[in-house]
Amino acid sequence: MRRFSGCLCLLGGLATVSTATNETEPALTVDDECLASESKESCSLNALQRRGLQKVVNTESSSTNCAPIDAGENMNCKKPVTWAAGSGKYDPQAANWFGQMEEITGVDYEHASQDDFQRLYFCAPPGGKACGSPPCQCSKPPCDKCFQSGDAPPPPKPVDSNGCGPNGGNIDCGPPKTAMGYKGRAWPTITVHGKQEMHIFAIGDWGGMDGSMNPIEGRPEIVAYSWGKRAGPSVFPRTRWDIDHAVQLCSHKEFIACFESHGQPPCAAGCGYVDGVDDNPQLLVANTFKARASQKDPSYILNVGDNFYWGGIEKNCGTPMGEISYTAHHQFNQIFEGIYQGAGLSNKPWLSVLGNHDWGGRVFNNGWDQQIAYTWASPRWRLPAPYWSQRVEYPDLDFSVDYVMLDSNFVDAKEPSEDPEHNLCGSKHNPPNADCKVADGPESIEACPAFFAQLWAEQKPWAESILKQSKATWQIIVTHFPCGHEQDWYGKLHSQYGLDLLVTGHRHDQELWLPEMTYKNHMAGLTCIVTGGGGGITSEATPDPSNQTDWYGEAQYGFYDLLISRDEIVIQSINYNGTNLMNATVRPR
Repeated sequence: MRRFSGCLCLLGGLATVSTATNETEPALTVDDECLASESKESCSLNALQRRGLQKVVNTESSSTNCAPIDAGENMNCKKPVTWAAGSGKYDPQAANWFGQMEEITGVDYEHASQDDFQRLYFCAPPGGKACGSPPCQCSKPPCDKCFQSGDAPPPPKPVDSNGCGPNGGNIDCGPPKTAMGYKGRAWPTITVHGKQEMHIFAIGDWGGMDGSMNPIEGRPEIVAYSWGKRAGPSVFPRTRWDIDHAVQLCSHKEFIACFESHGQPPCAAGCGYVDGVDDNPQLLVANTFKARASQKDPSYILNVGDNFYWGGIEKNCGTPMGEISYTAHHQFNQIFEGIYQGAGLSNKPWLSVLGNHDWGGRVFNNGWDQQIAYTWASPRWRLPAPYWSQRVEYPDLDFSVDYVMLDSNFVDAKEPSEDPEHNLCGSKHNPPNADCKVADGPESIEACPAFFAQLWAEQKPWAESILKQSKATWQIIVTHFPCGHEQDWYGKLHSQYGLDLLVTGHRHDQELWLPEMTYKNHMAGLTCIVTGGGGGITSEATPDPSNQTDWYGEAQYGFYDLLISRDEIVIQSINYNGTNLMNATVRPR
């Protein structure tokens, strides 16, 4: 036991919950989505997001200079690297601590040199003690790269190579110079052949925490409870409120107690925790998603965002668009690539937008640009810009769809002093020098609200122009923020420009807003769905079907299956267990 305790000190608290990985951080206390009215608590995720006062270490940069372990920039990691390369590699827990060594350096930890360990601690530091510079020599150069091949994962061939000649052409040819470079551009047309039933799946708020990742830049582990440091996704426990968001039923801290006890005391009854559901919703939904895909063979997926909790890709913005960082590679593999595969699903395009958590949750300078860059490193991830368009043609069935993909995150971009727990631009959680101008994002905290306001302002006439000019059978908008925001404008798009369907997320449940629901639907007869029950974060209310008092919609965890034809779209709400809970039919306007 003495040896084990000593190892933990050198590793920076590696085997404990994330709050122990950074001594400057207070414990994780309350959830991300709590209301501004929750003034009695800090309503923060201090264990999941670093603060501006923390020292930020720049890693994974293509221009990083090497340095020996004794260099000043490596003082943070010198002690754990020296120990790990010596006796540490023989510790019984070494396989857990150093399991990413071979993927990064090309050698296993048992045969790794001290330089190889320095490379590991530069790219993915176990326990958080990151090296500021990579080694100048290692077993398998180049030593300043975070993949054993020396490069980021090789990008596949473009999904549609039409026009990708020596002089470029369509935007699928390659990434822009900055993440904003393709705003408002159209991805090449998708053509779906055949006369079979045509299905589209819609899902959102699906990407859980990557507890097995060793974060860089002084960030704590993405772990909320003691068993969350594991491969694959772990759900984030969110505070639960009554249906009016007036009474808190279960605090984040109380919810964590339920996760620790698996629903046994001291789990508070108000949490409505359902063991086997609340503790694993992403995989439950994904398994049903995959099973239905094997039967229905969806042509593509509509993804409304919040792809990675807590704060999207856990690194600073600014990675070159032609590179995929090890951090992004790890999160995509653990949360997306390793989950949504199988018959009827593999290689199907995911038409995607960014959610507020993809921008950073309560900061704006996380790696949102890496989600855009991943478009050209994947045959199915499609997010070429914050807002973009996609045409889909079904020639054998004589109909087509125009998709308008919008970024609605201006809703959570407020003045820096306002609502710190729901503010991408807040001064409380953003580092004082937060800056994403290298990615054409906000250049400061002060400039952040205007950036998102302008982003939304320029999308509105763009979207109206697309809908006005559209000759497609169907016009559909996909965005993150849920049914209920900007209702007058969406109603105008429906009544004047022929918008047929609005697909949204953000609220963590499944809600089908029908035109006749005039007590809440004020969009001039437009049908809207909220598909925020993908399971990356716990649901708005208990998933116990016998206790629906605080439910907004028909389900808490699930997705939608859209059966589309020339004459109608049949919307089917699919619960996490595969049950079809509710149907509605939309006809083209």
